[in-house]
Amino acid sequence: MKRIISVISAVLLTAGLHFPVAYATDIPEVSARAAVVISADTGEIIYSKNCEEKLPMASTTKIMTALLCIESGNLDEPFVVDSKAIHVEGSSMGLQEGDIVTKYALCCGMLLPSGNDAANAAAVKIAGSNERFAEIMNARAQQMGLSKTYFVTPSGLEGDGHGSSAYDMAVLSSHALRNKVFRDICSCENIKLEFGNPPYTRWLRNTNKLLSLYGGTYGVKTGFTDEAGRCLVSACERGDLNLICVTLNDRNDWDDHMNMYDYAFERVHTIHPELPEDLSIPLAGSDKDYIKVRPSALPEPVTVLEADEKKLTYTVISPLFIYAPVKTGDELGELSIRYDGNEIRRIPLNASEDAEYSDISEKAGRGTINNIISKLRKLFS
Repeated sequence: MKRIISVISAVLLTAGLHFPVAYATDIPEVSARAAVVISADTGEIIYSKNCEEKLPMASTTKIMTALLCIESGNLDEPFVVDSKAIHVEGSSMGLQEGDIVTKYALCCGMLLPSGNDAANAAAVKIAGSNERFAEIMNARAQQMGLSKTYFVTPSGLEGDGHGSSAYDMAVLSSHALRNKVFRDICSCENIKLEFGNPPYTRWLRNTNKLLSLYGGTYGVKTGFTDEAGRCLVSACERGDLNLICVTLNDRNDWDDHMNMYDYAFERVHTIHPELPEDLSIPLAGSDKDYIKVRPSALPEPVTVLEADEKKLTYTVISPLFIYAPVKTGDELGELSIRYDGNEIRRIPLNASEDAEYSDISEKAGRGTINNIISKLRKLFS
C-alpha cells in the first residue's frame, strides 16, 4: 500500500499539479462599514469590504488638505492666522487669534492632533476661503481619478455631499505618501513646534495609536464624527512590502487594521524592476542625433499581488527634442515605470555624456528637415 501511495504521489508531482497555498491567517472579520487593503505601489486590492461605497470620512479629509498645503510651497514662512478661520468646533492644535504660524506647523497640526483650526487656517491662507479651497481639493481628486470623492470642507466636518470611499482614500494616501514631507510628518508619534504670539515651543501628539501598536506602521490619519463614526487610514511596511489600509465607520479600527495587515502581508510579493539599457532622447543642435541618458537612481521594489514582471513597462518622458549643449549629469527627462498599465514610479533621467552645440545653419536645406522628420517618425511609429 505504501508503494502505491508513493507512485501516485510521484505521478501527481510530475504532472505539475498545483495545490492551494495554506495561509496562517484566514480572511479577517472586519466590523467596519467599509474597508480595503491595497498595495501602496500598484493600488491592487488585497482585501475589501464595500470599498467603493461613498461614506463620510471625517478628518481623514485632512490627508488632501495637508498634501495641498505642502505642495503650495513656502512652508517655513511665518504669517498670522486668519481670526475667523480658527474659530471652529472639534479637535484643535490650539491656535488663538494673532498667532504666528507656518504652513509646516499647520500641516503638523492637521496630521497629528487633527486640528480643524489648522485645516481652516491653511485653506484660507492658500485659497482665501474654505469654499475656494474645496474647489482645489475636488480638482485634485478628479486628477487622481477619485470617482467617489467630493470635498466640501478642508477639515472633514460634514457638509452636503462631503464623502469618499475606502478605496479612494487609499489611493489618495498612496499619492500623499510619495511626498517626503507628508510622510515624515504623519509617521511621527510626537513633534516639537514653535507657534503662538510670540511663538513658543510646544509638543503635538499624534492621535494614530497604530504607530506604536503595530510594527512597521508609518501613517496616516485618524478621523471621527458622529455621522462618520471612527475612520482610520494607515500605511505599513514589512521588509520590502508596502501596504495601505482604510476603514470607515469602524468601532474596532485598531484591531481590524492589525488583522487585515496580518492577512494581507501573507498574500503579497515584491518584484524588482530591471531598468532598460541604452536609453536615449532625441537631440537637436548637435552633431549627435540622440543623447544617452541614465536613471538617477535604482527603483525601489514594488509590492504586487501576483509577481508578474511581464506587466512592467517603461516609458521615457521628455521634451520632443533636447537642445545642445548638454553636460553629463543634466536632468533631461523622466522614466515612467508602469505595472499593468498603472504608473508606479517616476525616476529622473540624467545625461550620461556631453553634447556640444553645433551650428546647424550650414545644414539647412541639406538634410536637417529630413533628419527631424525621421526622428518624429521613429518617435510615433
